[in-house]
Amino acid sequence: MTPEEITSTLTELFPDAVQVKAPDAWQVEIDSFRLLVLLSDDKSWLRSLVTIAPMQEALPFMQQFLEANFDETQETRYALFQGLLWGVYQHNRETLTKEDLRSAIVRLVTLQQQGLSGVFSLLAETQIRQIIDAAKQQGQTLEATLQTLDRLYEEGVMGDMSLGAEQREKVLGAWRYQLERLWND
Repeated sequence: MTPEEITSTLTELFPDAVQVKAPDAWQVEIDSFRLLVLLSDDKSWLRSLVTIAPMQEALPFMQQFLEANFDETQETRYALFQGLLWGVYQHNRETLTKEDLRSAIVRLVTLQQQGLSGVFSLLAETQIRQIIDAAKQQGQTLEATLQTLDRLYEEGVMGDMSLGAEQREKVLGAWRYQLERLWND
C-alpha cells in the first residue's frame, strides 16, 4: 500500500478530518477521538494508534486487556506506552490491503469508544462467576445467593449505602440478571 493509497483510504473513512502531517504520518481528529497512522523509519511498516485511557486507570484491568489481546481484539492489540493505554495495529506496508486497513481502523475506533467499559464487563463477569462457584460449593440455590447479595447491600458490605431505594433496586436487578444468566454455565 502506498502512502497515497493510505491517504485515500483514510479520506474515504473520515472525509474532511484527515491531516497529512508528513509524507509518512497522518492524523484524524473528530471530537475527542484521535487516530494516528505512521510509517516506520524505513517505511516498511504501518502503525495505527488510538489512545484509550491513562495507564493508571487501565492497570487494574491488565489481565483482561491481555486476555482480550489473545481472544477478542483480532488484528489490533492493547499496548502501554508513555503513560497511556493505546489501541494499536501494525502491518507490513507492502502486503497491506485497503480492506485490512479499513477493518483495523474500524476495530481501533471500537476499542477507543469502548474505553475501559469492555474490560470492566469482563472483570465483572469473572467476579460473578466466582460468586456463583462459591455459592454452589456451599450448596446455595440461586434464590439463596440473591438473598445473600441483597443482605450484603443492606449492610453496606457491597454497594453504596447512600443510594436511594430506586437506584439500589436497579443495581440489585443488574446483579439478579447476571446471576440468572450465568448460573447454569
